[in-house]
Amino acid sequence: MSIKGKAYIAGVYEHPIRRADDKSIPQLHAEVAKGVLADAGLSKNDVDGYFCASDAPGLGPINMVDYLGLKVRHVDSTDIGGSSYVMHVGHAAEAIAAGKCNVALITLAGRPKADGMATGTAPRIFGLTPDLPFEFPFGPVTVNMYGMAAMRHMHQYGTTSEQLAWIRVAASHHAQHNPHAVMRDVVTVEEVVNSPMISDPLHRLDCCVISDGGGAIIVTRPEIAKSLKRPLVKVLGAGEAPKGQMGGKLDLTTTAAAWSGPAAFEEAGVKPADIQYASIYDSFTITVLLQLEDLGFCKKGEGGKFVSDGNLISGVGKLPFNTDGGGLCNNHPSNRGGLTKVVEAVRQLRNEAHPKVQVKNCALALAHGTGGSIGTRHGGATLIMERE
Repeated sequence: MSIKGKAYIAGVYEHPIRRADDKSIPQLHAEVAKGVLADAGLSKNDVDGYFCASDAPGLGPINMVDYLGLKVRHVDSTDIGGSSYVMHVGHAAEAIAAGKCNVALITLAGRPKADGMATGTAPRIFGLTPDLPFEFPFGPVTVNMYGMAAMRHMHQYGTTSEQLAWIRVAASHHAQHNPHAVMRDVVTVEEVVNSPMISDPLHRLDCCVISDGGGAIIVTRPEIAKSLKRPLVKVLGAGEAPKGQMGGKLDLTTTAAAWSGPAAFEEAGVKPADIQYASIYDSFTITVLLQLEDLGFCKKGEGGKFVSDGNLISGVGKLPFNTDGGGLCNNHPSNRGGLTKVVEAVRQLRNEAHPKVQVKNCALALAHGTGGSIGTRHGGATLIMERE
């Protein structure tokens, strides 16, 4: 069943907090829910569908629906890591098209900063997966998995640390205009490659920030969206895909975007060259480069050339990306930054991004999330949206 044009994003909200020592995770969920309902011009009594992932405590939607005081007839807690919330917009559109709900609320919240999480040092344990006993003795950690993929891309295609650094440079140019961004200083290529090495070849400034906070999205039936006093953002296409180790034949330079992207573009009826703005999951600089290739913005192996010389900077390059500063500079709540990628894409389509980074006449935008680890197993979700 195609979802093209059958659902609209009626509200988005990003929590301004970046450290939440005095707030619980359910409280953060409640605050972003309140914020997004105000943005859409709706009340909690209008919500009849609820979506969350495992950042929600306890039994996910069962606990949160009760905590938020919602009365719903459809819930979804599908979890594919950081890409979950990009996928949830597609799932909400499917539920709306199938008549399962009319107003879907999607919330994300987390406290990795307050709880002392350190990206790059905590072992990644994805439940009781069958191959975990074989991997865990070697102690793989988040940044190791991405460093391994980056090194392979460099070996295979000649990509350089300086090229990867341009991704952080672009994010910093955007973050300087975001008062809530964790890191607002504009950096140079030299500063990135001279920052401390974390996991060869990734430096400290190749890694995302750690922050608390969250965000929320409202997806509705078309007629409801059109009755609200908000700019109209139509869901055109969505795709999702998992990628594992394929029996040991793991290709470290390909991500799940190679499958989720084409599915979303086919449903939307557009091409990568049509996209005017892209929100790309940026846990590390290499994450962005691989996704740009797999989504079709450039050929495999040419990502380094594509991002060089500021091509991702709004007003300068051919594909403005992450104009809020992204995970590299702005925030990375609950270690699941996919939802905020949708939020900034909607801001661009509504002409509500910061004036210094707003893409002129932005009518077609993409959001993509990657969740898990590209060095082992992960999920990918792609969303294409249009301003009506």
